[in-house]
Amino acid sequence: MNLTTPHNGRNFRFSLTLCSLILAFCANTHAADPSPLRAGMIGLDTSHVPAFAKLFNNPNATGDISGIRIVAGYPGGTDIPASRDRVKGFTEQLRTMGIEIVDTIPELLAKVDVVLIESVDGRIHLQEAIPVIKAGKPLFIDKPAGGSLADTIAIYDLAKQLNVPCFSSSSLRFAPGIQELLKNEKVGTIAGAITWGSCSYQEGTPDMFFYGIHGIEPLYALMGTGCETVTRTQTKDTDIVSGVWKDGRVGTYRGIRKNKADFGAVAFGSKGIVQAGREGGYEELCREIGRFFKTGKPPVRAEETIEIFAFMEAADESKRQGGAPVSLTTVLAKAKKEAAAKPGK
Repeated sequence: MNLTTPHNGRNFRFSLTLCSLILAFCANTHAADPSPLRAGMIGLDTSHVPAFAKLFNNPNATGDISGIRIVAGYPGGTDIPASRDRVKGFTEQLRTMGIEIVDTIPELLAKVDVVLIESVDGRIHLQEAIPVIKAGKPLFIDKPAGGSLADTIAIYDLAKQLNVPCFSSSSLRFAPGIQELLKNEKVGTIAGAITWGSCSYQEGTPDMFFYGIHGIEPLYALMGTGCETVTRTQTKDTDIVSGVWKDGRVGTYRGIRKNKADFGAVAFGSKGIVQAGREGGYEELCREIGRFFKTGKPPVRAEETIEIFAFMEAADESKRQGGAPVSLTTVLAKAKKEAAAKPGK
């Protein structure tokens, strides 16, 4: 056969054109479908660990949850029962999902692009966050951001200093009921709010840090920043923590340790009084985490998170003072001095 005939020449040119089109299509497809961000988890002692991993590693994930894969986990853990008694089980759940378990934080950092600190014991969050921030890895810290107001300030100061994206939040901030309340035209301008929910304590951290934050975070989502003073009333079964904002608005959290303790909220507005609806789950928070990791833009400002922790710290101080009003300015000034003296920054 004569390979130089016009007929064969046309076939050869057609084949070259087809190959070029296929290569271009593959190149465009690859450009539009980049490799997923590799995420690592520090602290495998909470139910959030397998729940988040299932959402991010779902092959059918869409939107902001897609394109991120949990690839490694460092168990960590402390001596508190909530950590000590659960870390092994949750670690094994990750292992069965095909996620690599490593022995140290430096080993984890070498394998990932972004990090989630999940340790249930907030007292160790600062020491866990320091190497992550120094490695330049965008960081989400599950509640609480730190084991004290000073620790929380130290984390955010270091992140700002090294220009590393960082945020922390309870999942309740992004619950559908809270987000719908913020947009509800029947409320009008929010003049005050009450939130409530379960409020158990963790020894070694301020009372509200362990579980109370789940109700105080949405209080701030509704009220915004600007609280000036906090008062607290405590009984065996209940906490009432009220803040007065600089414009005269009042926001209150009711912490419940006995009886029915579902999370909830009500907004008092210029047009009406409306109670929040659906609570939601973890998907809403993971969507925000995913968007944060992709854009580097925190959905909650550092200043707001620090004020939330000042609110909770002031609640403890008010308790120590028999329910007297405590200024957030006072607790912030003290904590900033303590934060400046923290080692390892």
